[in-house]
Amino acid sequence: MSTRPPTLREKRRYLLVTIDPPGTEINQKDLYYTISDATTQLWGDVVAALIMPAVVASEGQFVIIRCLRGTEHELATVLSTISLCRDSRIALRMVAASGTIDSLRDRMRRVKIDREEICLRDCTFDKKLYQISQCNGQKVDVIEKGFKNTNRLFLTKEDLEEL
Repeated sequence: MSTRPPTLREKRRYLLVTIDPPGTEINQKDLYYTISDATTQLWGDVVAALIMPAVVASEGQFVIIRCLRGTEHELATVLSTISLCRDSRIALRMVAASGTIDSLRDRMRRVKIDREEICLRDCTFDKKLYQISQCNGQKVDVIEKGFKNTNRLFLTKEDLEEL
């Protein structure tokens, strides 16, 4: 059986999505069923069949989801309504959309490198020295350096004096 020529193939789009909170382990199959059910509940069976959502890959806190071209906005709307997968409370945040999986994998690598560079540094806030424990987008969690009475703060990048 030969493959279809490119002009007869269905055009697809791939969405790069992050799972919040970070470190939440989600089974790919469970996530697929959650997205499929949410699509059917929000848009109905006919539109869900047009969107054709599928979970393609899952790496750490990143997930790549496939849909048909032109339905990315509907799928992004569905992803914003999901708050529970099995027994885990989650939020799915769309990072990017692309026509190829490779470009999304490159984007995942860049995001990971940027976060690692930020998380390896120390910072100051209110003239005290803090160590960055976690950095997700604009949110930064810091722990005060010291032995006694260490405080944990939840800041944004703009709050930090040195970064």
